[in-house]
Amino acid sequence: MVAALAYDGLCTFEFGIAYEVFGLSRPEMGEDWYRFSVCGIEPGPLRAAGGLTVGVDKGLEILDEADLIVVPGWRAIDAPVPEPLAQALRAAHQRGARIMSLCSGVAVLAGCGLLANRRATTHWRYVASIAARYPDIALDAGVLYIDEGSLLTAAGSAAGIDLCLHVVRGDFGSEAANSVARRLVVPPHREGGQAQFISAPVPEEREGIRLGPLIEWMRESLAEEQPISRLAKRAGMSMRTFQRRFEATTGLSVGEWLLKERLRHARDLLEKELAVSLEDIAVSSGFGTLATMRHHFRRRLGTSPHAYRKSFGGWGASCLHLCPTSPKGTLSIVLDKGSATMTTISARPERVSA
Repeated sequence: MVAALAYDGLCTFEFGIAYEVFGLSRPEMGEDWYRFSVCGIEPGPLRAAGGLTVGVDKGLEILDEADLIVVPGWRAIDAPVPEPLAQALRAAHQRGARIMSLCSGVAVLAGCGLLANRRATTHWRYVASIAARYPDIALDAGVLYIDEGSLLTAAGSAAGIDLCLHVVRGDFGSEAANSVARRLVVPPHREGGQAQFISAPVPEEREGIRLGPLIEWMRESLAEEQPISRLAKRAGMSMRTFQRRFEATTGLSVGEWLLKERLRHARDLLEKELAVSLEDIAVSSGFGTLATMRHHFRRRLGTSPHAYRKSFGGWGASCLHLCPTSPKGTLSIVLDKGSATMTTISARPERVSA
């Protein structure tokens, strides 16, 4: 059973995520799907963000039977955790229940002492506050979520969707997670971390003018070699200044940015240009050789160029996209044309990070 906490000052978005993934009726998943319940940690009626009032029939006693407990974003990052809730969560953890926090909900897990000497994440805005009060927690502000087995933490609000889908994937397999993601109209897996969503410092106007046209030229010239010395010269900067300003503008190093752009270009060609050979696509995308392109596809996307084309060639251009407006990250939604199922291409074994 999945139990989601409700409290006075409830964060409705994060609570809605938990209900949408674990509580919504999904008859296609069979009888073994999650049972969902709401745990009121204090007497109601409870106020919720957005002017809503919530009435909850069940209290902390249901945590005794919950297999997974979801802590939505907490009412305030520095708000104390009521001792009855802390005791119930510690008891649930001791008997083996999984406890998952979304966004600022990490403050509850931290306040209970459950995260001591463990890795955790939260929204980047709250990292400094949590780190100052709980120095024994190994906070990582560069990831979307962290799975420590029985304790799971998600970063910003939407990263809670990523973590919930991760849990579904672990409990019921990729096909189930893909199905839920399709219902939500979100990618079943995101490659990237919080850094790609944090506003990059605004470069000085003079340097911004230089870098804008240069970045466009880099996109249009992926087949060419683009050593940093050449790029810095085109920008009229020293190599050190160029690297610093480029990363401040894009959030990525030059090499990482180029790799993401080359992968995006290669994927576009594999989807649209079925008559173009893999070797030619490798050259035009800037990989130079098919072996190099194959290496990066397997490392970053968990598949080969040939398998990618076989799965998505001819229709994927409208269904799977590397975000065209930002080189900082990847969002991909893949719908199977024939069966209307969703599939993820990213299959790197590590937790979602960057």
